[in-house]
Amino acid sequence: MSVWTGRRSSTYSGTVTIETSIGLETGQPYPYQRVELVEPDWTRFPGWKDVTEADWRSVQWQRAHCVKNVKQLRELMGDLLDERFYADLERDQAERATMSMLVPPQMLNTMAPHDLPSGAGSLTDAFYADPVRHYMIPVFSDRRTEWASHPHATRDSLHEHDMWVAEGLTHRYPTKVLAELLPTCPQYCGHCTRMDLVGNSTAVIDKLKFVGKPNDRLGAMLDYLRRTPAVRDVVVSGGDVANMPWPRLEAFLSELLAIENIRDIRLATKALMALPQHWLQPEVVDGMSRIGATARARGVSVAIHTHVNHANSVTPLVAEATRAMLDTGIRDVRNQGVILNGVNADPHALLDLCFRLLDGAQIMPYYFYMCDMIPFSEHWRVSVADAQRLQHAIMGYLPGFATPRIVCDVPFVGKRWIHQLSSYDAERGISHWTKNYRTSIEAEDPEALNRTYEYYDPIHTLPPEGQAWWAEHGSLDESALRAAEMAEASRRTAALQAH
Repeated sequence: MSVWTGRRSSTYSGTVTIETSIGLETGQPYPYQRVELVEPDWTRFPGWKDVTEADWRSVQWQRAHCVKNVKQLRELMGDLLDERFYADLERDQAERATMSMLVPPQMLNTMAPHDLPSGAGSLTDAFYADPVRHYMIPVFSDRRTEWASHPHATRDSLHEHDMWVAEGLTHRYPTKVLAELLPTCPQYCGHCTRMDLVGNSTAVIDKLKFVGKPNDRLGAMLDYLRRTPAVRDVVVSGGDVANMPWPRLEAFLSELLAIENIRDIRLATKALMALPQHWLQPEVVDGMSRIGATARARGVSVAIHTHVNHANSVTPLVAEATRAMLDTGIRDVRNQGVILNGVNADPHALLDLCFRLLDGAQIMPYYFYMCDMIPFSEHWRVSVADAQRLQHAIMGYLPGFATPRIVCDVPFVGKRWIHQLSSYDAERGISHWTKNYRTSIEAEDPEALNRTYEYYDPIHTLPPEGQAWWAEHGSLDESALRAAEMAEASRRTAALQAH
């Protein structure tokens, strides 16, 4: 295993935003360079100065030493961070955080990986600027003070619960379902789209709880799939499947594999990156080998989908765990990242990440989602126009099969490539989208395939006229706001026709 010793890589590791992005203004081509993966030296942090490599590779040690609160972060970092950072974090936990703190050592070790401590406060600026910290340990000063939440932001922004056909089983697309097996993860991302269900309640969000017993819920999911032959594809998620005891997960996967209509199974786990030690356990590797063999015998594709947002997160242990999973005979390991301002909203950062995944860890770049419209997420979100610019900027460098699509997950619609919108009011930041299928709640809706559905840009990205419109109307309740939007759209259409 390589350990970071202070040499800087070519990867830009400061805060990257769509406003200050490298390359979009200069027009210079992306300078590809293959970079050797390194495991940052965890002993640079005072709390881990005596941690051995054996400890570090132990999943039990990793889980036991996750950072769950400000006190534990202070014990780890000591005076390397100024008090202002800890105060900033405490305020965010009290006033803004929709996810509780939970950061495995593996992931925390990739924050400020190129900055060696040199005394009190020496890592403060690096931590503030760090892209991984920016979404895993958000602080109050990260958030926007005006329009911290979009007026249309909701806890379940994709309305997944509305489409439950069994508790935790979302049937949105005709041939695909999402199975949320459990509501916990080994790590909690600040921007989690399932923030209403996943993790512990926070000061601002009282989380939804599953009602049914785990075995009853999983049994109901399997029963639905057995009697619904149109479903061929199951995303097994949560939470994170790495938090489910392996025997229970293997039993569920084995039951899935026995259902004749199921042809694709995707395991969703950020822990392949954040806790690769889990996927290197002999019990898990052996179990995945059994699943892989059964899947191959049945002609079913099993893949792992992970969630990596920055190149610094891809280390030798991540590559080792990925190799172990590919060696079990599963079809692929793919990455589904999220476009996040301050993390990767920049073509160089995205391409660095994609090449690090592809060259270093054999992980296939697959999707980059727009950040969903959940509360207090506006500082992470970018506009549809900027996402289109990013998609254009990364084309032509990666192999076609490994060029990720930037997608907008539109409420009541689902994933759409960022250029598939039907119309776009860029002044007010309202994009309109159509779809070609009914969700499970629209069987009796004759207009489901004819209407358009909205997605909203962050208000701070709009021109002054658009920001003024939202300042006037943004405090209306939902029905009045939608009526105002329709009236304005009609006025604009009439003006265009008259002109």
